Amino acid sequence: MPVQTRRRSTSAESAGPHAGRTGRRPGNRAGGKGGAGKRPRRKDPIWARTMVIMGALLMMVSGTTIVGSKWFIAQATSGIEQSNLLGTAGKTDAEGGDSLEGPIDLLLLGIDHRSDWAESDTRADTIIILHIPATHDQAYLISLPRDTEVEVPPFPASGYGGGVAKATEAFFHGAQNGAGHAGGAQLMAETIKNMSGISFDGAAIINFSGFKSVIDSLGSIPICVDEDTPSTHMTLVDGQPMWNSDAEKVYGDKQQVVHKKGCREMEGWAALDFSRQRYGLANGDYDRQKNQQKLIKGMAKKAMSAGVMTNPLKIGELTKAAGEAFVLDVGSTPIEDFVFTLRGVAANDLVMLRTNGGSFNGNDSGREVLDPLSMEMFQAVKNDALDDFVLANPTVLAGQQ
Repeated sequence: MPVQTRRRSTSAESAGPHAGRTGRRPGNRAGGKGGAGKRPRRKDPIWARTMVIMGALLMMVSGTTIVGSKWFIAQATSGIEQSNLLGTAGKTDAEGGDSLEGPIDLLLLGIDHRSDWAESDTRADTIIILHIPATHDQAYLISLPRDTEVEVPPFPASGYGGGVAKATEAFFHGAQNGAGHAGGAQLMAETIKNMSGISFDGAAIINFSGFKSVIDSLGSIPICVDEDTPSTHMTLVDGQPMWNSDAEKVYGDKQQVVHKKGCREMEGWAALDFSRQRYGLANGDYDRQKNQQKLIKGMAKKAMSAGVMTNPLKIGELTKAAGEAFVLDVGSTPIEDFVFTLRGVAANDLVMLRTNGGSFNGNDSGREVLDPLSMEMFQAVKNDALDDFVLANPTVLAGQQ
């Protein structure tokens, strides 16, 4: 069944879990294409760089004019669930509304939710802001620490009255009392907007448990491991990976999973397990953020490699898997238009950025807070001046794979 698009209602029209953002309509954004100081957009059309499901950065590439068409993209994305994930955190008319002419900002929320868990028992373990400049030939990934202290606004849909919490908990508070994952995403988006000043064009909930089937459809993905990383989640039993809780219930030769330093192709289970680790790493959650960015970039590289997306069977497997791993929100913009607009961004154009210089920054209460340079980075995103900001502040660059 094709994805149904819809215009969100205004916040005055609804305050529930499906409350919409205000006035999104086509129109040029401030600082549109070709603004002062921007790199000229590449003139050569590269049909092997069509991005699908940009809200989750799962890339598809096209090797033929059929695959590169909007019709094909519409068919390929028809199984992806769409929901209102932004609430009042979407861009207003004054900020460009639903226009895709200018810079594009997406909020990516990674959850680790299993099918037998209640939706209300979920936190956002991964929080990434994806910024694409108006030139549409670059993409920046900015990871926010999950334990950052934030002011979470009241959220009537879930009955939450507002307060100070960790960023990861904003999703939990928004998901209560039947508001579900959509409510969690809306409250998280509103919290991040209030903190950073950034309004969003779209959002995605990424279920990391569902990523295994996506990676399996690609065969494997390339990932570089910076340091030997023991797993706190999985055990090899007679050479087969199992959750620790399951491994305890069976007999066999048991060995701890250790992701060894070096670059390699990883199967789905290994890539996901590696991206989940934070204990024992030199910089804890900051290293996990970097590794999760590597996971996303590795998927992009593999999807764009020769032979993957020129094969209709592979495309079918990948899009089916993606439909089970993502919930996407691109407002009232047809998803095929959204994806087609981003066809100039390739895997090597993904630049990974970090907050707080990649290390813990605590306040007097011992809670994680964002330093002044990180807040300047958010302002650069809002002003579509991130290119110049990164050039002037190279310390925000995360380790590149």
